Order: sequence, then C-alpha cells, then structure tokens
Amino acid sequence: MIFTDYDRFEGFLRSFPFELPPDLTQIKRHALETNVPIIREDTQRFMAFLMRALAPERILEIGTAVGFSALLMAHFDDSLKELVTIEDYEPRIREASENFSHTDAPVTLLTGNASEVLKALKGPFDFVFIDAAKGQYPDYLRLVLPLLSDRAVIAADNILQDGRILEPKEALERRDRTIHKRIREYVSHVMTEDEFTSTVLPIGDGLSVSFRSTR
Repeated sequence: MIFTDYDRFEGFLRSFPFELPPDLTQIKRHALETNVPIIREDTQRFMAFLMRALAPERILEIGTAVGFSALLMAHFDDSLKELVTIEDYEPRIREASENFSHTDAPVTLLTGNASEVLKALKGPFDFVFIDAAKGQYPDYLRLVLPLLSDRAVIAADNILQDGRILEPKEALERRDRTIHKRIREYVSHVMTEDEFTSTVLPIGDGLSVSFRSTR
C-alpha cells in the first residue's frame, strides 16, 4: 500500500507534543498573529532534530525575520558557539533585535543585503539555513560555499512553494516564474553536483537538506 495522504500524516505527527520554551512560544504566537512568516510546525520539529543530531558550533542563517528560527536553532544546539543571522527589512530587524535582547544565546544579527553581507563574512560555518528571497537562492549558495566547514550541511526552506515548483512554468502566473526558475536551479545544483548529497523533504513548504564535503 502506498501512503499518499500527507495531510493525515501531518495530523498524526502533530498529535505528539513538540515543546518550545516560553519565549519562543510567545514569539511564534505574535508572528502568527501579525502574519510574519516563520518556519512551519513540522519544519520546526525537524530543525530541532538537526541541531541535536549535528551539534554545529557555528551557524549561518540567511533571513532572520523576527528571529524565531535563529532562537529555535540556538535552543536545541548545545554545542553552539556562534549563530550569525542576516536580515535587510527594517521593521523585522527591530523586532528581531528586541527578541534577541532577551536571550543569552550567542546570536549576531547582521543587517543589509544578504549578498553583500556574505561577501564580507569569514567562515567556517558548520550549518547554513537559507530562508530569504527565494529568487536569490542560487546566488546565496554560490556565496556560502567558500564559508563552509569540511563537513557542512545546508538547509533551504520553501522549496515546494506550496506545490508551484511541481508545475510547468507555463502554468504559473508571470510574477511567479522567476522564483520557480531560480528555485529549480538551486535544487538541480545540490541534487546533481558530485560535491553534494542532498534530498528534498516534503515537510512544511519543502526543505532541501544538503551535505557537502570538501574532502
């Protein structure tokens, strides 16, 4: 029997509690109330799993929003020494800064265009989370490659674009076609280049996870 009812699977998964600390629960609630996009619930659970399993010492996040995912990664990563996160939207910068001020997690918020900020960064980073402008994913990948540690992992969110990535571009509205093309370009690169071992998981809005070894 082939399992195809993913909605029922999500319901099954969510029947098991996934506990967040009070500060993260509050940030999550406020983000949902104000329509600020944050990683979805099953993605939250998987990111917590990755932090426990990989225990990265240095994390790079592209796309801070209000700081929810950064603080989630910091909470579940007992080996964390530094998490650098990048945001360019001023209202979210202010809110993220306020959220970070209430934690002792080693988070550094950098502001400005991510492509420019990345050029000035120094690695190595053990884990990279990409969750910013979707049309820039291939550029972000190119810029983070020199910053990776020997056995780094890269995760990129919103790969499925609510299913639009599975459609031919001709079926999409014109405004969606560039993002469709660029995300497909990103996925094609990490799925076909020999330096990566990758998969795309149908959790949340689609999460690609890529292991890259320079050895």
